[in-house]
Amino acid sequence: MTGALALDAEEYLSWLAVEKGRSRNTLVAYRRDLAAWEHWAVDAGLDPLRATPESLERYLSDLRGEGRTAASVARATSALRGLFGFLASEGLAEHDPATDLRAPRLPKRLPKALEERQVLLLLESVNGPDPLERRDRALLEVLYATGARISEVVGLSLSDLHGDGDLLRVLGKGDKERLVPVGGPARAALDRWLGPGGRPLVVPGRAASRHDSEAVFLNGRGTRLSRQGAWTIVRHRAERVGIGEVTSPHVLRHSCASHMLAHGADIRVVQELLGHVSIATTQIYTKLSPEHLRASYERAHPRATGAYRR
Repeated sequence: MTGALALDAEEYLSWLAVEKGRSRNTLVAYRRDLAAWEHWAVDAGLDPLRATPESLERYLSDLRGEGRTAASVARATSALRGLFGFLASEGLAEHDPATDLRAPRLPKRLPKALEERQVLLLLESVNGPDPLERRDRALLEVLYATGARISEVVGLSLSDLHGDGDLLRVLGKGDKERLVPVGGPARAALDRWLGPGGRPLVVPGRAASRHDSEAVFLNGRGTRLSRQGAWTIVRHRAERVGIGEVTSPHVLRHSCASHMLAHGADIRVVQELLGHVSIATTQIYTKLSPEHLRASYERAHPRATGAYRR
């Protein structure tokens, strides 16, 4: 179902990749959604690229009837709106049948964040002397210190280490670059991994591709660590300290943002650090506990304390 699509749909995906800079993960998800639509349309005796508003609504209704989550239906809706909007704008279709499609409203959920003590427990549990222990500690430290996405971290090359290693150049969504600071512990962990006894012991041979030979994080075979490989490391290390069910690279990203805001960081600084295009995305982290809200109020408001008189 995720093979070749109709020619015009393939052209749409190419446009998303080249013109809009969509990530590989987004393209894979859209391909899957469009393939599912084409399969459904063919079974229904319809031309997938000549849909009507009624056929699209019927398809989305069938997805809901199959028990698909609201998020899954919303993504399928987005893929269809994008496809038919593209076809209409390029003159490949007379009209856009998806104009009035509405995705289901998704409930706003607070991101999960570890407690600071849990992060410390996780980091300090990885302290062995062998190369892969050093790599894993550096990976965890960098994820938490920078709040970078897992794809951004595994995409780091040695040339992305700036200055004395206290800044990283990160390539984010849409191929947008940003510099992110690295705190002392993360920098020390990186130095330990990149120094003697660490990365040099697993560095690829001369025949390795430049993509692998310049990677900051390598797997045990000496090739660039993959996104899935890094995800597995995080989950494995978290399971060893009893927090595997609630920990992932994305949770470390959430934890970085939440902890910085809880300690008084400016929200626009956090927005820049995380690479959010809109500050509205960052604002979801500002929903703090009542206890923290009260403590912050008492620190900041000139009339927050004092005797109460009737």
